Amino acid sequence: MSEQAAQSMAQFPYPGIPGTGDGSDAVSYIETRATDGAAAYPITSSTNMGMLYQVAVANGAKNVWGTPLAWMELESEHSSASACEGFALAGGRVTNFTSGQGLILMKEVLYTISGKRLPQVLNVGARALTSQALNVHAGHDDVMGVADCGWGILFAHSVQASADLCLIARRASEDALTPMMNVQDGFLGTHTIENLNFPENELIREYLGDPRDRMRAIFDPATPVQIGVVQNQDAYMQGKIAQRCFYDKLPGLIEAAMDRYYSMTGRRYHLIEPVMMDDAEYAIVAMGTTAETAISAIQVVRERLGVKLGVVIVTSYRPFPDAQIAKALGNCKAVSVIERCDIPTMVDNPLTTDVEASLAKGAMGLPGFTKIDRMPVVFSGAGGLGSRDVTPGHMMAVVKNMIAGPVAGKRFFTLGIDHETALPAEEEPDVRPPGSFSVRAHSVGGFGSVTTNKVIATMLGDIFGFRVQAAPKYGSEKKGLPTNTYLTVIPEGKILTHCELKQVEFVPLMDPTTWYMGNPLVGLQQGGIVFQHTDETSPQGLWESLPPYAKYFMKTNQIRFYGVDTIQIARESCKNDSSLIQRFQGVVLLGVFLRVTPFRVNAGMTEEALFDKVAKPLTKYFGKRGSKVVEDNLAAVQKGYHRVMEVTPEIMETTPADLLAIGKEEWDAKGKDVNAFFI
Repeated sequence: MSEQAAQSMAQFPYPGIPGTGDGSDAVSYIETRATDGAAAYPITSSTNMGMLYQVAVANGAKNVWGTPLAWMELESEHSSASACEGFALAGGRVTNFTSGQGLILMKEVLYTISGKRLPQVLNVGARALTSQALNVHAGHDDVMGVADCGWGILFAHSVQASADLCLIARRASEDALTPMMNVQDGFLGTHTIENLNFPENELIREYLGDPRDRMRAIFDPATPVQIGVVQNQDAYMQGKIAQRCFYDKLPGLIEAAMDRYYSMTGRRYHLIEPVMMDDAEYAIVAMGTTAETAISAIQVVRERLGVKLGVVIVTSYRPFPDAQIAKALGNCKAVSVIERCDIPTMVDNPLTTDVEASLAKGAMGLPGFTKIDRMPVVFSGAGGLGSRDVTPGHMMAVVKNMIAGPVAGKRFFTLGIDHETALPAEEEPDVRPPGSFSVRAHSVGGFGSVTTNKVIATMLGDIFGFRVQAAPKYGSEKKGLPTNTYLTVIPEGKILTHCELKQVEFVPLMDPTTWYMGNPLVGLQQGGIVFQHTDETSPQGLWESLPPYAKYFMKTNQIRFYGVDTIQIARESCKNDSSLIQRFQGVVLLGVFLRVTPFRVNAGMTEEALFDKVAKPLTKYFGKRGSKVVEDNLAAVQKGYHRVMEVTPEIMETTPADLLAIGKEEWDAKGKDVNAFFI
């Protein structure tokens, strides 16, 4: 997979620069180095990609060939696509960023860009379309809505892949004279922080080549031509069908771009990526982050269910790799295709239909296909629409459904909702890598906790050298309403799950009313840690303020419990911009995290050295507000670190037995809803 490490500098000269970032960071890093300019219009969840590009332009950035970057923000996504069309016609290497309805608004122009054979890369944060309701989160129906426009479409399944495929798409686009989309899941990719190896400037320069040597200036006053002309009955069809010559070459040129990238970086991609398919009797097919979550469940399915499961990641959705799909799946008994969209008027959902057609071609024995003697049963599933959670437990349910067959099981199924088509997740296995430490934080929009989660992830990755994954969960009405943030850190390996965490070691509560909005302690492991913002001044007072069910669970499971008044520290520390006081509460949590977790001690680091290093990620996220604000943030971190108080086991032991009995009854009745607001 894409995270394969380079074996040696001699074999792979450009292994990348280790760091952390989210999918937006990854794409903007590439495009600000590789392109001449960008035209875009902001729309969630792609906004950060364009914003980072715009900041680079404002700071006078140049690409790796020394050309100053150009930026255009038009009045709509349709106009931004038209601007990119003109930019490419003039011989410029251009990019765009969009999502959801913005991508659909571009559709008219997308046809003409491909018809004129204009190379460019459109970076998409795939988002659910506004249908019966508005949703700003992950979905693939926006991409499905433009899949017929003649563009190549690559799907990234991780932050690393979003960076690498951005370059691969660019190389293939210019080789094939065909525009390409580089797609990642909205929020689950664009806003999720992971480790990645940032491609070196020298790699970008060598791999892509100078745009002045690679791009055709079709709009050249010295050699004028007509393009996009009117064609009547005598010519239009001839011209349309003649374009097939470009698409016949496209799969091979994408593979060639992937091969060349592997030879330079050691990171391997193919049109599809089969995982443990050599002996698989059952398979899950998916695109984007869902595919990695499916991979995380392979081993537990094989061990607990005794089923030989494999996964096929579809990286190239267009052109669709039909022969490779048929070969990978041809020996399976059954296949389940999981998609982030639902189009009931189709024969089946789009990816399922493509998979079925590929297998049918194999069964027909068409040239270029491995002959299939027995067609697998194909199940079609919808999951993760609008970022609805898809978990390893759901993958186990999908496998059980395949074993049941299309009669006893559900040929069309859904995941994670209350519906007659839904497959219930009967268990949630812990598929995290050994040594994992996970955090599920409960806060309120505007408290700064989402940014704090990013700072913690960046710090653990860049300072301590851990592998990290950090993601937010909030609605489009974020400010003032409940939010969750998730973080997992491991000493080595790859975090594959892209879902809400079911097993955690640390639960911070920035709002005490969270105790009454669900059950924030669900999944907290034995000996775990809880932190709560409190205005209580003593550990005893903090313990007495808790509901009985929380006391019962903490005492029974040897939970370590801490608290501090984050609001008071925020007011004391935020001296240079009073509008930031509310957000400083989240920064206080960073100090608490460093105090109550074992990372500093295990690293043998002094407190002084720790705070010196903490200044770096604080500068990354808050430096644009000035050095004084960074200093205020560091002061808040230090006060949170030193002032946090612990409710000791001795205090917990004083809890009356009758109160603990009431707590047990409350716990048993409370249910497993982590946060009732989101249910």
